[in-house]
Amino acid sequence: MPRFAANLSMLYNEHAFLDRFAAAAADGFDAVEYLFPYEHPAAELAARLGAHGLQQVLFNSPPGDWAAGERGLACLPGREAEFRRGVERALEYARALGCPRIHLMAGLAPDGADRAALQATYVANLAWAAAQSREHTFLIEPINTRDIPRFFLNRQDHAHEIVGLVGAPNLKVQMDLYHCQIVEGDLAKKIERWLPTGNVGHFQIAGVPERHEPDLGELHHPYLFALIDRLGWSGVIGCEYRPRDAGPGGTTRGLGWFQPYRTTSR
Repeated sequence: MPRFAANLSMLYNEHAFLDRFAAAAADGFDAVEYLFPYEHPAAELAARLGAHGLQQVLFNSPPGDWAAGERGLACLPGREAEFRRGVERALEYARALGCPRIHLMAGLAPDGADRAALQATYVANLAWAAAQSREHTFLIEPINTRDIPRFFLNRQDHAHEIVGLVGAPNLKVQMDLYHCQIVEGDLAKKIERWLPTGNVGHFQIAGVPERHEPDLGELHHPYLFALIDRLGWSGVIGCEYRPRDAGPGGTTRGLGWFQPYRTTSR
């Protein structure tokens, strides 16, 4: 049966960030992910994980200037030194938190940029990152351009092409079914095509199109969960959605979809 991780950047937003760990554990999650850990000391985050019996399964490396709209550095020529410093910092946190996966955001393609040059930079940066720690899995994620215009990586086939070009066993694809449905659709066939390759390192979910709970919208997630399970997936599925009910307790009230899986998740 699938195992799920609460995304603490999107869920339990009525709580201060450090209080979201307790809220997730109380609702039956035993794993968490989030965008970035860097505003908090690693020791404090590790203490929250330990106190609530949670596993940290994923976070992102530093994305550049997030407040200014940057969404990663990996494909950007001239930013290699900053990218490398970010990977080193992410690894420090990953080791302190026992986190096995780090997402390396591709970044936004500058207007008029040569995509071949962006891809060459991307491949070189990813190869360098993967070589820094064979004990960690580094992930790349195709993201739809409706949510993030100009994001460099959008399609599953392109992501798997990049993984092949890098050729590192610890570089894999983060398959977000929300983004994949918006860009490509035909999700069951995409899962059947890519999961058996061994190059999918993480899944994420949300309802389409509003990015609410997975029991809302155009997708039938129980079918997809069963398919992923049948194909032998033993990893974690990240719940990266915005609760439809934004009020206090809204995340918990929206977890009806999670109840059939709760006993296998905690």
